[in-house]
Amino acid sequence: MDSGDVSLPPPPPGLPVTRPRPVDPPQSPFGEQGGDPFGGPSSTRARAGNLRKRLGSGLAAAAALIAKFFSAIKGVLLLLPKLKLLTTAGTAFVSVAAYSLFWGWPFAAGFVVLLFVHEMGHVIALRREGIKASAPMFIPFLGAAIFSKSLGENALAEARVGLAGPILGSLGAAAVAIVGGLTGSSLLLALAYLGFLLNLFNLLPVVPLDGGRAMAAMSPVMWFLGFGALVALELWRPNPILLIIVIFGGFETWRRWQQSRSRSLEQAAYYRVSPRNRALVAAVYLTLIVALVFGMEASYVQYADGHSFAHYF
Repeated sequence: MDSGDVSLPPPPPGLPVTRPRPVDPPQSPFGEQGGDPFGGPSSTRARAGNLRKRLGSGLAAAAALIAKFFSAIKGVLLLLPKLKLLTTAGTAFVSVAAYSLFWGWPFAAGFVVLLFVHEMGHVIALRREGIKASAPMFIPFLGAAIFSKSLGENALAEARVGLAGPILGSLGAAAVAIVGGLTGSSLLLALAYLGFLLNLFNLLPVVPLDGGRAMAAMSPVMWFLGFGALVALELWRPNPILLIIVIFGGFETWRRWQQSRSRSLEQAAYYRVSPRNRALVAAVYLTLIVALVFGMEASYVQYADGHSFAHYF
């Protein structure tokens, strides 16, 4: 027998024979057999790979969700032109409901009608220029809007389109004032007063208001004067809606001014207006202002508490 061989005596008969259990390989604290329990390079690479996979899956899901959202928006926008009447009627109803919370249903409905008349002035003018325009869409507490590909082929056409809204809107308010005067209705007179006031506000010489459209054919430098008037009005009587107009007007004024000052032939042709047409636009613009101020004075209503409608507005 070799010296390296050790033999054990056999167990007594009747006793169970026990065999040694196999030793399991070391377990990684990250659940991988044979891994480095101290976070070595192999475990770090594995975790980084898993993290990249999770981030990639999350980004892919987010991209798919965004794509579906924009696809739905696109579908709605494509559907809107086919639902012109429903869009106008639906937004008008929502606006009437919103305004009625403050003024009651009769006044709110009359106000939305005056907004509709104003916007139809723009629509008629655009169609006379050969440009398709959407039906008016109402935005509670911001008025109403129409959409078109352009406002005309030059600044003179833009001025005609811009002034058409206040012209027709002023005629609508005047009709309400006449009926209110004949019937002695303070509600109709107050409604006409508000119609005159909003058309006058729209004549401020700053884009995107109608007065700013007129200034495109008269003197674009007046945009800055109109913007200053808007800022002063907001500082005098802070109003969140007016603040939105100030912010949007500031960006739009700067964009249009930079555009008008470009040396391109296209822009030079757009803003080229003859002195005669410039004088005509100025005459219509100033006449509208005088007429609207007169209309406000004629439809002024003073209530029993000594306040006018402008106080409550």
